[in-house]
This record gives sequence, structure tokens and C-alpha cells, in this order.
Amino acid sequence: MKPNLIFDLDGTLVDSNAVCVAILQEMLVERGATRVIDPRTAARHMSLGGERMVQALLDECCLDPADDLADFRARYARRPTPADSLFPGVAAGLHRLREANFRMAICSNKPVNLCAKVLDDTGLAPLFDAVVGGQPGLRPKPAPDLLDAALTALGATSRECLFVGDSDLDFDVAAAAGMPFCFMTYGYAEPGWAPPAGAVFDRFDHLVAMLVAARQAGR
Repeated sequence: MKPNLIFDLDGTLVDSNAVCVAILQEMLVERGATRVIDPRTAARHMSLGGERMVQALLDECCLDPADDLADFRARYARRPTPADSLFPGVAAGLHRLREANFRMAICSNKPVNLCAKVLDDTGLAPLFDAVVGGQPGLRPKPAPDLLDAALTALGATSRECLFVGDSDLDFDVAAAAGMPFCFMTYGYAEPGWAPPAGAVFDRFDHLVAMLVAARQAGR
């Protein structure tokens, strides 16, 4: 079993859809719009990248995608992340993985300051050895920059890691690095998408049970 686990954040550990929708709805109201964002529709836009998400969900009220994204992120930084935004089984599962001596890192396109905030707000920060998020000079997934930075921070090679994610972006970046991949079905992937290789899990506790069992068996 690989001793290092690299996790995507949104859609894998944290359901950020409700917070994102609340912020964008707030922006719509301030702009005089009466349209209500449907959370189920919004979820399909969560993994498309910040500007595309903001543009799609603000729709005709989007003034400038880059400026609106900056406004959105500033509001996000001020808004507490509810503890119940963690997907079921995540908090207990991560603690169990830590107790099993896995080293863990975050590799997310979300800006690194917001990654750190979400982990602090939900009490997960102490469990991770490295947190790599979007930042100047590093291209977003599926480019390899963020994953390379996570490997450097862990002091590990791709052969010593396993990637856990919820989208084709996560699979592509892991596959390009030759890293085994585990897919969580409850996230923000396009409906019906499944990775062409790797393990598939509908529940986080099932993933944890597999990883711990394999580590204890020395596989």
C-alpha cells in the first residue's frame, strides 16, 4: 500500500456547493436579480474552474468574470465553512488514516488560502502534512504543477503515492504522473463519468477501510 495519500478537496472531502451557491446568490440579490440558483444545477459547475463557475451561475448578471471571481473569493474568505459540509465519513476516516500512519496532502485548484481556511474551519488542518492549492506560478490541474508541488512537499515520488479525487481532472493529473487513482462517485464529476482505470467508491468509509486493511496486510 502506498504510504502517502493525496486528496483533492472540493467534491472529495468537502461539499462546497452550498457555500458557493449562498455567496453567488448574495451577489445576485445585490445586483437586483430575482433568479434563484438551483443547487443541483450548480453542482455541475463546481469543477469547471472559478471563472467558468461564476460566469455560468451569475449568468446575465456577470459583469466581468475575473472581477466577479475576485469578489466571490473575497466573500468566501470571510464566510465560515460549516463542519457539516464535510462529506459523510470524512472526518472520522481521515483520523483513522492518520492513526494508520498514512501521510496525507491536499492538491486542489482552489486558492491555497481558501484551502487552508476550509481545513481550519472544519478541524482537518492538523491531519495534513502538506496543503497545495492554486497560487501564482502554478498551473491548475490537469497540468502537473500542483501535483508536483505536493510531491515535493511530501518528499515523495509518484510511485509512493495514491491520488483520491472526484473528477476527470484528478484522474488525468494522476494518470500523467503514473499514480494510482481512487474515484469518489459522490463529487462533482459529469453525470455518468467514470475513470478508465482505478478503484471506485461510493462512500468515504469504504475507501478508508480498503486503505487501512491493505496497509495492515503490508500490500
